[in-house]
Amino acid sequence: MGSMKPTDFLKQAEEQRALEKRLAWEGTFADYLEIVEKNPSVADLAHARMYDMIMSAGVEGGEDGKPRQYRFFAQDIFGLDRTLQQLVEEYLSPAARRLDIRKRILMLVGPVGGGKSTLVTLLKRGMERYSKSDEGAIYAIKGCPMHEEPLHLIPEDLRADFRKQFGVYIEGDLCPVCRWRLQHEFDGKIENVPVHRITFSEKNRIGIGTFKPADPKSQDVAELTGSVNIQALTEYGVESDPRAYNFDGELNIANRGMMEFIEMLKAEKRFLYELNTVAGEQTIKASRFALIYCDVVVVAHTNEYEYNSYFGNKENEAMIDRIFVVKVPYNLQVSQEVKIYEKLIAQSEVQEEGVDLSRMHIAPGTLRVASMFAVMSRLKPSKRSGLSLMTKMKLYDGEKQVGDWDQKHVRELREEYADEGMQGVSPRFIINRLSSALVRGGKNCVNAIDVLRSLRDGLAEYVSGEEERRRMLGFIDEVRKEYDETAKKEVQRAFVYSYEESARTLLENYLDNVDAYCSRSKVKDPITGDEIDPDERLMRSIEEQIGVTENAKREFREGILRSVASLARRNQPFVVTSDERLKEAIEKKLFADLKDVVKITTSTKTPDADQLKKINEVVDRLVREQGYCPVCANELLRYVGTLLNR
Repeated sequence: MGSMKPTDFLKQAEEQRALEKRLAWEGTFADYLEIVEKNPSVADLAHARMYDMIMSAGVEGGEDGKPRQYRFFAQDIFGLDRTLQQLVEEYLSPAARRLDIRKRILMLVGPVGGGKSTLVTLLKRGMERYSKSDEGAIYAIKGCPMHEEPLHLIPEDLRADFRKQFGVYIEGDLCPVCRWRLQHEFDGKIENVPVHRITFSEKNRIGIGTFKPADPKSQDVAELTGSVNIQALTEYGVESDPRAYNFDGELNIANRGMMEFIEMLKAEKRFLYELNTVAGEQTIKASRFALIYCDVVVVAHTNEYEYNSYFGNKENEAMIDRIFVVKVPYNLQVSQEVKIYEKLIAQSEVQEEGVDLSRMHIAPGTLRVASMFAVMSRLKPSKRSGLSLMTKMKLYDGEKQVGDWDQKHVRELREEYADEGMQGVSPRFIINRLSSALVRGGKNCVNAIDVLRSLRDGLAEYVSGEEERRRMLGFIDEVRKEYDETAKKEVQRAFVYSYEESARTLLENYLDNVDAYCSRSKVKDPITGDEIDPDERLMRSIEEQIGVTENAKREFREGILRSVASLARRNQPFVVTSDERLKEAIEKKLFADLKDVVKITTSTKTPDADQLKKINEVVDRLVREQGYCPVCANELLRYVGTLLNR
């Protein structure tokens, strides 16, 4: 950004002007018919337009029973693949084909901070961008307050012939303003009516509307359907003259696009009646006028409490029949939760106590620890015996095997509870505690222990009831134990790599013995030169580190030799990193052998020259290869030292 030359910037400005000029197309209805003939999709209805917008970004996956992933949402929505699949495939896809489901209000229901508003905002911003693209181009009668589809100019009697010729189905009629103008300004000659290209814009109130319930005493239905223009009324005399009416309600201006209805179920019934009509009949009722056609995707959202209360009341059956519910639970995958916090921190422009949160260094594993706590609070205990929440969480996150459980159990686990993820700790609480940890440490970095401490401190304000508090503290303790193992492994890996020669020697020794074992031959003693039997104790001491049983040892060893031979055919050596499982086994074996060295080195308060050299080597590797800064690397070593001394 800082290296951009003035000429480069001016070139961008010129390209922007060219884009705006291209988008500012104007012509007549006759010109518009030529566009429709070449590209019938410009006359798509709102649901089809939204569906095409999402699909044009691309789709991935969908095999092996896993939900499809829509790239349109990929950068902003995490861990809600099933929710998004339901939204696209069960609602928008059939609605785009004009099936009856488009006569439903799309309602997103979920806990606070679960992503409902983010999802709606993505759809709104996406519709704005899509309308500026060639494939998403949209045209309207110029001067129409509802940005009307120009094809509404075609009389009803000619529409069947038009469909045969152009293959385009026309739905809807002219609004009162355009009907008056056609007769009085253009003498009924539809070919002369001006048409222009429009781009959706929430700020400019074109194709994107937003409505939020307020004080019922002061809020008028006119906010949805428009109102009489008192000044124009004195000029034209009657309220039924369209020139004396402001067609500027949220439903009016959202025509052709979408309208967000915030906290819909908190609105009074008179507002919901308007939604009922626009959803079921694609019409709105403005005072003194006949029903006015309105093509709009109504996206509402509400919390679960309001939803359960409303849907449990039989008096609301007529409205409930017009609603298509999509549950938006909290994310239940740790790796996806990490992405949520990475996004929120990267977007943060908050300055707290003079600290820019987005510039603070966050130690590896810190966000994962916070995410594990959040996800565990949202999971429900499985009805299956012996399956812990920690195991369930790991399976949900994609780990292939956790003890006796594997991925084939995940589908059954998800089906145990229909409402899993609808309760628990919200991302907002986590990000608040992360912020608190970032600014309270008096340093430029934060680590997992800082965050666990901050989470514990914040529980008093967040939870109500001693039982719930104990449950949350239990989750923190479980996450802490999991992190302790990870921390030891991180230091183990760093120490092992600082003893690369030891790892290489151990690997070569193991391979020599495995080769002799599999070929039923002898190995040469490196000191005496005598022919001796393979060292079974050495081989098992390595293999046991990764759970290779006595019965499985031959299969494991033969597999290693096949890998050695495969690499040799390509003239590549077999090294420590060539096989992930063997690499882990050698690291654990070396760490077990070096445990006392690590313990003394990491916990001594006055290290000697040799110990200091080893510490510096390990810190350097943690910084260069693992993403730590010198401060949090040293803190990690001290912490692991205390763990090993317990």
